[in-house]
Amino acid sequence: MLINKKDSVKEKNIVKIIKGSLIAIGITIICLLIFSLILAYTNVNENISIYVIFIVMGISILIGSFISSKKMKKNGLINGGLVGIIYFLTVYILSSVFATTFELNFYTIIMFIVATISGVLGGIIGVNT
Repeated sequence: MLINKKDSVKEKNIVKIIKGSLIAIGITIICLLIFSLILAYTNVNENISIYVIFIVMGISILIGSFISSKKMKKNGLINGGLVGIIYFLTVYILSSVFATTFELNFYTIIMFIVATISGVLGGIIGVNT
């Protein structure tokens, strides 16, 4: 069977985008575990949780899309955006399954916007470094 070089590159890029998304999810899990320990053992107000989640998510996606786009060296805008969207969809679907509701609200929309913008920025930075 003859394998086209272009198809091989596309497959490698898809793998890099998925790896970037998984790196971002891993960073998020670690950071939120640390934050939950801080909440459990200190007097930090739980009202800041939503802001911490958005900040951790944004930074995690920025790092994941940076790493995946740095290896590709082109199309940082698209590849980074895809990392953010894959991250968002994965987290949204998993959280909806565990919460047993698929709810679309203001925070979900903001989360999608933050994920996409963080991914795009990380992708642009990754390609240009």
